[in-house]
Amino acid sequence: MTQAVNAAQPASAMSREERRVLASTLVGTTIEWYDFFIYAQAAGVVLGPLFLAPVAKENPGLSQIIAFATIGISFLFRPLGAIVAGHLGDRLGRKKMLVFTLILMGLSTSLIGVLPTYAQVGVLAPVLLILLRVLQGFSAGGEWGAALMSVEHAPKDRRGYFGAYPQIGVPIGMILATFTLWILTTLMGPAFNEWGWRIPFLFSIILIVVGYVIRRAVEESPVFKQLQERQKESSAPLGQLFRYNWKQVILTAVIFIANNAAGYLLIAYFATYAVKALKMDQATVLLATTLASFGWLIFTLWGGIISDRLGRVRTFQIGYAFLAVWAVPMWFLIDTKNIVWYFTALFVMTLGLGLSYGPQSALYAEMFPAKVRYSGVSIGYALGAILGGAFAPMIAEMLMNEFKMSWTIGVYIAVTAVISLIAVSLVKETKGVDLHVAEAHAEYVHEHPEATR
Repeated sequence: MTQAVNAAQPASAMSREERRVLASTLVGTTIEWYDFFIYAQAAGVVLGPLFLAPVAKENPGLSQIIAFATIGISFLFRPLGAIVAGHLGDRLGRKKMLVFTLILMGLSTSLIGVLPTYAQVGVLAPVLLILLRVLQGFSAGGEWGAALMSVEHAPKDRRGYFGAYPQIGVPIGMILATFTLWILTTLMGPAFNEWGWRIPFLFSIILIVVGYVIRRAVEESPVFKQLQERQKESSAPLGQLFRYNWKQVILTAVIFIANNAAGYLLIAYFATYAVKALKMDQATVLLATTLASFGWLIFTLWGGIISDRLGRVRTFQIGYAFLAVWAVPMWFLIDTKNIVWYFTALFVMTLGLGLSYGPQSALYAEMFPAKVRYSGVSIGYALGAILGGAFAPMIAEMLMNEFKMSWTIGVYIAVTAVISLIAVSLVKETKGVDLHVAEAHAEYVHEHPEATR
């Protein structure tokens, strides 16, 4: 009973600095993922005809596949961003990387809002669009500093809750992106497809300023401060990571595949499918998608909280088992073309998404020693995103074009859920592991005595 009360009121015993850290990671992550997701939303709605005009005219289906493929291209550069930001984050600190990735993401997004279209500059238009999308991917690869800041500031018995805060910034970013598009398409009508689509990208300029001010006010992670005090110039975090922790990197990648694949269908595919394939009203679909995304927010926070009681692995297992079971039936609800059933299908799916996302920050942080934590988590996460969400909307569109049956997309998601379920089941429960440098380093040296030579 006491545990339930503590979980229900986790903020009561927080210090001022802890509250500041949670606010910073939540707001900053929300802004970064708004930037990242506004592209994914726009790709399904308007970017194909504007930047791929010749293909869109001759073959609209192929144009849609290519537009979705541009979402995936950015993921290919997330490992590079993860390596650079992870290495610098383990060397220079979590805080500096948080500010750097926020500014880079915001600038890339804002510049998309002023790009000329194919009708204005020809093939240069999609080239510039892809280059800016690459910069977005590079920036997203280093965003794991926010999650580590939260987890490393957290009390041992509340890491799941603290770690869920930057995670819920992802669904909030999606809600903000989708809601912005709904408002603009409703108010502007056809003008949105002509020039109004630029507004949500330019809106990022304001968000950059807000996020920068908030993130600059946060203290560096206490674990990193301790690491700095005992770190030697001869240390090589990346070398140690790939030599001694490559198994953890692979596991973090495979564990993330299903959540990222299903998440990107929610972000970029469902609304496009409902509008273009089922001919449902665009504004109504965007509103229903926005409302359903609140489930992702709620269940992600809940997933973090209950992982502090049930354990990270068990919470993940429940989430992935549910996602595997629901992945196929949900399409039969969507195909009714009824907006209520469309909302229900997506909202129920977010239960599985949330339970396999909320505990992620804590699980991943607890899997790595402090010295290589930023690098290990960032690289594993980036690789999982490539294998999972990078081309999920494109794969879904290809499955529809090939088989003409939406439930085949559900089979695809169910298979990824089973793969990720097996991967997380291979992890020994991490809840309660000491994150601080002395203990983590002692355990590391005990397992790898050659690292001290």
